[in-house]
Amino acid sequence: MQLRNSTNMVFRSLIIVITFAVMKTIILADNQDITRIGIEALIIASLPCLSIERASYSEQLKRLLRLYPDAVVILDYTLFDFESPSQMLNLKTSVPNSSWILFSGELSIGFLRNILLSDSLISILMKSDTGEEIQEALTVAFSGNRFTGKSVNRILEEENIQDEKREKLTASEKSILRQIAASKSTKEIAYEMNLSFHTVNTHRRNIFRKIKVNNVHEAIRYAVRSGIVDLADYYI
Repeated sequence: MQLRNSTNMVFRSLIIVITFAVMKTIILADNQDITRIGIEALIIASLPCLSIERASYSEQLKRLLRLYPDAVVILDYTLFDFESPSQMLNLKTSVPNSSWILFSGELSIGFLRNILLSDSLISILMKSDTGEEIQEALTVAFSGNRFTGKSVNRILEEENIQDEKREKLTASEKSILRQIAASKSTKEIAYEMNLSFHTVNTHRRNIFRKIKVNNVHEAIRYAVRSGIVDLADYYI
C-alpha cells in the first residue's frame, strides 16, 4: 500500500512538473470573496509556482485570455456576468487551448449536459465538492483533460435513471428522429418511409412527448445523448 501511494505521489508530481512548462497562469473568475480566497489558498498550496490573474467580469476575462490563451480558467458561472451559456461557450471556443473549471453552487441538468457535450476541456465542480477534488481538478485540467466532481456525476447518474424510467421510443420513432436530426421535413420523411404526412406528424408529436422536448433542437440533443445519432455527424 505504501509503495502504491508513493508511486501515485511521484506520478502526480511528474504531471505537475511537465505541465508547468505548458501553462503557468490560472485566471480566477469569481465575484464571491470568500470562495475566491479559499480557491486561491488551495491553488497556492497545490501549485505554488503558478501565477494567478483575477477577472471580475467577462470583458476583463477576455483581455486576460488574449494575454494567456493557454491558461486554466476557474469560473463561477452563476455569479459571473455572462448572459447565457452560449456567450460563455463562444469565449471558450475563441481560446481552444485554454482549460476551464466551472465551479458553482447549483447548475441545472440541462446546463451540465450542454457544457459536457460542447467542449472536452471544461471541467465541472460543485461547491459541495471537497478540497481534494478541487486539487485533482487542477491537476487534470493542467494535463489537458476533463474532470467532473462526485456531485456532478451523482446528478448525471440520477438523471440517467430517470431517463430509463421514461417511455421508450419505438424502432419507427427512432428512425423518424434520425431523419429529423438530418434536417428533413415531415413531407420528405413521409415520402422516404412510405408513410402518410399525417402518420409522420403523429409520430413526431409522440416522440416530442415521450422525450419531453419542445422543439427540433432539443430533440436532436436528446438523440445525440442517447446514441440514436452519432455525435460526430450531428455536432450540437
